[in-house]
Amino acid sequence: MSHRKFRAPRHGSLGFLPRKRCRRGKGKVRSFPKDDPSKPCHLTAFMGFKAGMTHVVREANRPGSKSHKTEVVEACTILETPPIVVVGVVGYVDTPRGLRALKTVFAQHISDDCKRRFYKNWYCAKKKAFTKASARWKDEAGKATIEADFDTMKKYCKVIRVICHSQFKLLKNLSQKKSYIMEIQVNGGTISDKVEWAKQNLEKQITVKDVFEQFEIIDTIGITKGRGFQGVTSRWGTRKLPRKTHKGLRKVACIGSWHPAHVKFSIARAGQKGFHHRTEVNKRIYRIGDATDAENGSTKHDITKKRITPMGGFPHYGVVNNDFILLKGCVVGPKKRMITLRKSLLVNFSRRLREDINLKFIDTASKFGHGRFQTAQEKTAFMGKLKKDIIKEEKAAAAGAN
Repeated sequence: MSHRKFRAPRHGSLGFLPRKRCRRGKGKVRSFPKDDPSKPCHLTAFMGFKAGMTHVVREANRPGSKSHKTEVVEACTILETPPIVVVGVVGYVDTPRGLRALKTVFAQHISDDCKRRFYKNWYCAKKKAFTKASARWKDEAGKATIEADFDTMKKYCKVIRVICHSQFKLLKNLSQKKSYIMEIQVNGGTISDKVEWAKQNLEKQITVKDVFEQFEIIDTIGITKGRGFQGVTSRWGTRKLPRKTHKGLRKVACIGSWHPAHVKFSIARAGQKGFHHRTEVNKRIYRIGDATDAENGSTKHDITKKRITPMGGFPHYGVVNNDFILLKGCVVGPKKRMITLRKSLLVNFSRRLREDINLKFIDTASKFGHGRFQTAQEKTAFMGKLKKDIIKEEKAAAAGAN
């Protein structure tokens, strides 16, 4: 009998414990980038919704590498990013136990889709949220207290954040009406500049172009796909037992010693897999698409007039009608899930992430099967008039005659 190795590296990381369902359904920014007063005031995060994936063709620009000046194919993710609305300002003071909120000022007008977030049953609620806060803006005494709050922020606060909410009325593919609300830190400038910037942008829309730039490196924060209750083989990747094992083989043979007489936390056990909070760093933005551009899926090398939405729409999502971000690689979570986009915490100087990007082609063929055509016009030119087109013309002619 050959030598048997009795030790091996453990299966699965203990750095992500506990592996349980996340309490919230969206990514939470736990750390914002370090502030730089020399830069102008700007937001450090944004909200996007995962639409789907495609692939792009570009020319590699890596001098000294064998792949230099060759065409490479890369997978990319499309995130739809409709504008967000600023509805509040929060000032934080620094204490020995961390940040503490000192003052909060809300805008005068807050939409119903934002107010829905503060109710469990909107249809039977009295809908009186923020009536007192909005009433402060209507008379001179109330405006004086608001100005006093802003002056207090300028005097004492060390961190200024704005309260923003998403706009589901712009997302026709999602049936949700209750907006996501998020605090986003304002970086750049002095504290007075930050407060003035937040004050001027109350009730205004912020677009993704106001936050990120083309080819910028960002982080994504989201909740992974939920996979329910899974065994140790799927959840931890442990080795299966031999075929003839009694009572199943997708198990862990030994779950610990006799003493101490309990199962240690580090032992692989069955339980929840997926729907975990995860942060992925250093994602490159390949394109920031404009909703009004009829050729936001075209490139200089591919002059076909086409939008980013593939033929037939993105599976389980639909058509992208708003601004979007084209990110290199994959993003956690299923379609339609909200993904938090954050400016990178660290300045990355790796050669791979500093490469010049020159997109040659963005695939817009159907993602539901083996897509052959990039646009409907290309399909019509190749296939000719189809039976369904003839029936549609006959119906239109009959309707015109009547």
